[in-house]
Amino acid sequence: MPDHADVVGMYESVRVEDSGPTTPSRFVSSAADSGFDGVVVRNRADNRVDYDREVLRTEYDVDVVDAVEIGAQDPSSASGAIGNFRAQTTILVLRGGTPELNRYAAESPKVDVLAAPMRGTGDVNHVIVKAAVEHDVRIEFDLAHVLRREGGPRVQALRGLRKLREIVEHYDAPYVVSASPTTHLQLRAPRELLAVGDVIGFDRDQIQAGLEEWQVLAERNRERLSDEFISPGLTRGRHDADEST
Repeated sequence: MPDHADVVGMYESVRVEDSGPTTPSRFVSSAADSGFDGVVVRNRADNRVDYDREVLRTEYDVDVVDAVEIGAQDPSSASGAIGNFRAQTTILVLRGGTPELNRYAAESPKVDVLAAPMRGTGDVNHVIVKAAVEHDVRIEFDLAHVLRREGGPRVQALRGLRKLREIVEHYDAPYVVSASPTTHLQLRAPRELLAVGDVIGFDRDQIQAGLEEWQVLAERNRERLSDEFISPGLTRGRHDADEST
């Protein structure tokens, strides 16, 4: 994981749909009240929501990050969607859930986050995690089922998270953490997520780092999307601009 010494903001990633029960504004307001420093508004690729990021940021005094989440049936359809949306969003998320999609996401430098890799028939092995390290793809620890399911599904989610934590930790792979709320009523404050991490076998520092990593991604990608960006570590300065005129 990157050094978080200078990163103090914890962000939640929320799923928003045009016909969903909670608007971006309500999500941002609730997240601000809960103590988050930022909100990643995670639009589904086929059901995006319009909102004014700067207006929300100013009104609620939290950072608002635009994101697109791609849900694809197979790597071929995922590839087309990535090509369509990569240049249109700050953070690009690909939802996993099958071995094929998990591996494809981990091997795709244009993908920022492999989401929910243990859902459905999904699994993560050393090949996938090593690919995520090589291509700088964050693996998501999705706490949704632990928080909002009971019985067998909750036990299965706990088992998946523990396995994922062990292999991510072993390879020091990049990761993010989210409770994946789809309504403002499902938002949990940062202190609550840290406490959940304690219960299910994570260090509090691990959960905090995963919440902060959304900000790391946003700042990196905003720089790359800027007109001044040329390549990692190289930006266009005043003299470059003068020479081009």
